[in-house]
Amino acid sequence: MERQVLILGGGESGVGAALLAKQKGFAVFVSDFGTIKSHYQSILQEKNILYETGSHQQATTILETANAENLEVIKSPGIPEKVPIVQQALTQNIAVISEIEFAARYTKGKIIGITGSNGKTTTSLILYHLLKHVGLDVALAGNVGDSFAKCLTQKDYDYWVLEVSSFQLDGCEQFKPFIAVLLNITPDHLDRYDYKFENYVASKFRMIQAQDEQDFFIFYENNAGIQDYLTQFLKKEKHPQLLPVRVAKSSDSKNWQACIDVEKQQLSFQKEKQSLAIPFEQLPLPGKHNQVNIAVAMLAALQLGLDFETLLQHLATFKNTSDRMEEVVIHRGVKVINDSKATNVDAAYFALDAFPSEKANLIWIAGGQDKGNDYQPLLTLAKNKVKALLALGIDNQKIRATFESIVPQYKETQNLQEVVAWAFEAAEAGDIILLSPACASFDLFENYRARGREFKKEVLDFVQSEKIKA
Repeated sequence: MERQVLILGGGESGVGAALLAKQKGFAVFVSDFGTIKSHYQSILQEKNILYETGSHQQATTILETANAENLEVIKSPGIPEKVPIVQQALTQNIAVISEIEFAARYTKGKIIGITGSNGKTTTSLILYHLLKHVGLDVALAGNVGDSFAKCLTQKDYDYWVLEVSSFQLDGCEQFKPFIAVLLNITPDHLDRYDYKFENYVASKFRMIQAQDEQDFFIFYENNAGIQDYLTQFLKKEKHPQLLPVRVAKSSDSKNWQACIDVEKQQLSFQKEKQSLAIPFEQLPLPGKHNQVNIAVAMLAALQLGLDFETLLQHLATFKNTSDRMEEVVIHRGVKVINDSKATNVDAAYFALDAFPSEKANLIWIAGGQDKGNDYQPLLTLAKNKVKALLALGIDNQKIRATFESIVPQYKETQNLQEVVAWAFEAAEAGDIILLSPACASFDLFENYRARGREFKKEVLDFVQSEKIKA
């Protein structure tokens, strides 16, 4: 009997899974309750993959007539487990997995999986940059760039740097990275996890649930969310070798460890009698959070046996992705920063904390779709550093209630052009306009990339219009 795969969701992840399943000889059907973009429909048609868009009617029929042992459902990350079609599959004891879980079956390469509430894209990009430039056969995939499954249809690499979200991990049981990275766990996406932080933490730890003594786990030891759960996890009979990154002196170890040495203002890496260091001023990205991201990426590269001095040369050439603390322009002495990827409170905290606090010179643009946010951690930073808070979103009530009384100037709008004009009106030479929303983008934009792209366009249009007037 022909093996069947039913794929729910016709975006990057779902179409990637469909291409790989087709290549591996499965009978494939793709179902999307929403609209599959024309680009993805063209790909499915080209590969003769059947699909439906706008309903799950045919998918429901497939489930009703399926042999549970012969059918597997691959669920795209954006689809919650609570939706009826997923619940129907689970009720019939049909396996529901993620595209990451499915694709991992078909690689012989070593996987470095990177997750965390914040910093996973930056860390993935740094590590990929290092491995690629030292000459390894490596690919970057997952939650950044093309899907893991799609990439595998083209080539299997010796090394895979995979950014993995909690939504992708929710569908994993046997996913087993050679090196697993957990940067941090802070409240995020709680609307997806019944507003229970412990459910979200458990999701992140699925990254290492299938690892054993031959594998490695890199984690930021000073993160409370990680520490609380790690103690429980280590009671398991089998667990990976631990490679901590800590704000403290490293202990003796046969494996590399990393230390963020605040006293000496350096990242230090230690293994038995070896000790290596990078002064903070040589790091290519600012901010305390990026010290962790860089330490983690370097630690993973060192664990692969790569030369420290060579890695250091390539680290110096790294440039961060757009939408993450991206400098857009300096106009009238005012620097504009696009940090649209800061879709939660913790990410916005890192952004605000990255700037000196000698004076309140930030014009902070925040707001969007709230995900159960607690803005309290931002209060001190906002009070000390923000001269104007401009809320951009459909529902700004929670931001207004939290910040209006502690910042010198507060305004709100749903119009991006208006918020940019307000920002330059409030700014003077030496100030910084910072888009770091602390919220998801889906109330006004397709995604955070669209928000960042449109923000940059409005900023550059404003600058150009002032130059013409001058």
